[in-house]
Parts: sequence; C-alpha cells; structure tokens
Amino acid sequence: MRLLRTRRPRSGAAALLAAAVPTVLAASLIGLAPAYAASTAGALAVHRDQIACPRGFVCIYPEIDFNGQPYVKRAVDGSVRHLPDYIRGKGSSIINNSSRTARVYQKDNYFGRHVCVGREGGTIGDLRSYQLNDTTHSLRNNDTPCGA
Repeated sequence: MRLLRTRRPRSGAAALLAAAVPTVLAASLIGLAPAYAASTAGALAVHRDQIACPRGFVCIYPEIDFNGQPYVKRAVDGSVRHLPDYIRGKGSSIINNSSRTARVYQKDNYFGRHVCVGREGGTIGDLRSYQLNDTTHSLRNNDTPCGA
C-alpha cells in the first residue's frame, strides 16, 4: 500500500513568494530587455521590435533605433570585408557590446566613409546623421580606439 503525502497549505511569505515567482518569470521571458533601451526621464523604455545584441558581439540593425533582425558578429572573430547580402547596404543602427572598437564602412574592403562605434556598449541609433544609412558594406573590429 502506498501512502500519499499531501502538501500542507502555504502561509505568509512562502505563499506570497510561490505566487509571485511564476508571474515574474513570465514577465521576464515575454519582454527580454534589449541591449540598448532608450532612456526617457531616467526610466528605461523597452521597444517591442528591438532584438538584443549579446555581450561580445557587434550588431548592425536594418532599421533605425535598433529595430529589425540584426546582423550579429562576434568581434573576436575579426573583421568582415564584404557584409552578407541581407544586411549589406541596409544597416541603419549599430550596437557594439564587445571589448573591441567597431568601424562600419560605406564600401567593401574597408573603403569610403566610415563611423567608429566605441567598445562595451557603444551605440549609434541612426546612421543618417553620418550619411551612412543603408550604405553599410564592411565591418572592421580591432583594438584601435575611435579617433585614432
């Protein structure tokens, strides 16, 4: 004969914690916070269409303000002379979550106008201000500081 154990009802803090955990877990999975969230009046605003850029990577987004499916490149894997067709000539914003600097060039093989994105969370939300919107063709990751 098998004895069944019944759980005794939770009370106080244990019951509150048991009720809160599923809600907090669900909320954290639904809106995974992007690597960059616009700041307004000290509060973080999470944009629904943003896709997070992982640590150690450079992400080039096809839309301004880090929207759309990004090209994601691990910075330590080096540079890219010719970006893949799905992002080539379509980049509009960049996040650099790596320990290296990232330079995005207007032409293949690191030629033409370019912009440098600082390391460890450097961002450019709109490449139009650099006359580079929708002209991204190559990416150089290295240890040379921006401005050098």
